[in-house]
Amino acid sequence: MEVLLHQIDAFADAPFSGNPAAVMPLPSWLPDTLLQHLAEENNLAETAFYTSQLPSEAGAPPGDWPAFHLRWFTPTVEVAMCGHATLASAAQILADVHPGSDRVSFFTRSGWLHVDRTDADELVLDLPVVHSIPVRPDPALVAALGVRPVRAYSGTDEVIVVATEQEVRDAAPVLSAFPALPRAAIVTAPGDSADFVSRVFAPSAGIPEDPVTGSAHAQLVPLWSEHLGRTELHARQLSRRGGTLRCELVDDRVLLLGRCRRYLDGVVTLPD
Repeated sequence: MEVLLHQIDAFADAPFSGNPAAVMPLPSWLPDTLLQHLAEENNLAETAFYTSQLPSEAGAPPGDWPAFHLRWFTPTVEVAMCGHATLASAAQILADVHPGSDRVSFFTRSGWLHVDRTDADELVLDLPVVHSIPVRPDPALVAALGVRPVRAYSGTDEVIVVATEQEVRDAAPVLSAFPALPRAAIVTAPGDSADFVSRVFAPSAGIPEDPVTGSAHAQLVPLWSEHLGRTELHARQLSRRGGTLRCELVDDRVLLLGRCRRYLDGVVTLPD
């Protein structure tokens, strides 16, 4: 059996920037163990698998546009929400499968997610807000990150706020010292080059540092929107590859606007 493989850089301003995602369309679902092996073999932060076969719990598709069942795997685990691989999947579908459409919807473990294509050929990803609560900074996490926290929050991910963009850039975490976390740790600060900046580390999910993280911004945008008093924000993730996101908070949704660049197309021959 052969399966297509597309590698697409999401939230990419230029070649070799943004976050690479593997996108693998499937005629029907393969065993979960095989999906995990494929994600491990691809060795990217996320591999997105999708099929046109919607599960019964999805209910009726949300509109008269393409809809798919989408799942995401890191090299070690399946995750509940991934922004950049959703954007990459939409870019591939709107280019190859439904070029006449400007919207695609995905049923996921986080409910229905939508991606729209603008007239400028940018993509707008619609994610649910991830709520946070203020907490005392975890001393073990702070020590592993090597930063000086101003405040901290806990939600899907652990958020450590520091004072300056330079502190985010200079963070040199000792990943082997990280406490056990369900997903990721985010270091963030007010930005010089953007409204806010961040870096994201998820060693427990097989991702030492994620280049650009859409799901993290579903948690960061509400925090910075409240702090800055604005609903439209410009964000920059300061990984080595780097990525830019234009963000908007609309009620209980976060809209993330970015571009995708296709890197490669291939075919994977699966073992019998």
